[in-house]
Amino acid sequence: MLYDDRSALLATFTRDHAHDTDAELAAALVETAGAMALRMRDEGLTTDQKTSISDVVTDADRAAEEFVAGALEALRPDDGLMGEEGANKASTSGRFWVIDPVDGTYNFASGSDYFCSAVALVDGEPDAVAATDEPNQVLVGAVHRPVLGTTWLASEGVATRNGQPLPQLEPTPLHAVALATYLHPRVMMKEELRDAWMRASSKSASVRMFGAGSVDLSIVAHGGIGGWLQHSVPAWDWLPGKALVEAVGGRAIKADAGGVTWSVAGNSQLVREVADALRATD
Repeated sequence: MLYDDRSALLATFTRDHAHDTDAELAAALVETAGAMALRMRDEGLTTDQKTSISDVVTDADRAAEEFVAGALEALRPDDGLMGEEGANKASTSGRFWVIDPVDGTYNFASGSDYFCSAVALVDGEPDAVAATDEPNQVLVGAVHRPVLGTTWLASEGVATRNGQPLPQLEPTPLHAVALATYLHPRVMMKEELRDAWMRASSKSASVRMFGAGSVDLSIVAHGGIGGWLQHSVPAWDWLPGKALVEAVGGRAIKADAGGVTWSVAGNSQLVREVADALRATD
């Protein structure tokens, strides 16, 4: 790939993927965007703060999103678009692509391998789809970890990792597994919110904070982490992984507690226990 010549990369990509299915296109988009971002990191990044020292954006985020948006404009011109870094386009088909070409930017900018490129295709407005507990509302979800060369893909009720089907999740209690979660230090002083988080997370076998929601959810889907809990999650951090978890028989729901809305994902028993714990005194 000619990552240094972005116009040539886009032209080559759109030619090579002109006849892809939606699932094939999603996988190709995240793999190419992820490779572009990694190459740019190797060559040196420009990083800017957004809302805090840990909420950052890099030139790789912007370049990768620009590439994905350009490819979708060429290959799916009737579909809408929503991206973390501002990509936005109305839909005439009723479908939207939700994109986050670099999820886990703080990790990415710090040199960690715990980041990914993620996309989801939904039928309907992304925020409305993200807010519902109804399963199978995401048509396609794709997540790629560039450093590890690992791609998760969910489509038509089947989830794969590097092309190999993932087994179904078995009901497992919260106390027997690890819970991946995130609570920003600056909100830990909000007692109501913190207490809700503690009610759920303290019941798990262990707590892990990695800082890239789509990677966390992908690992939940293949059984490497028991479940996931985070509040106020935007559509681009939720929908790709939601598709993966649901495709392996898990649940991905919303639960209101502590003055915020939590996203909860994992096997059916764990999700029920986490939601009950969150709402225990609400």
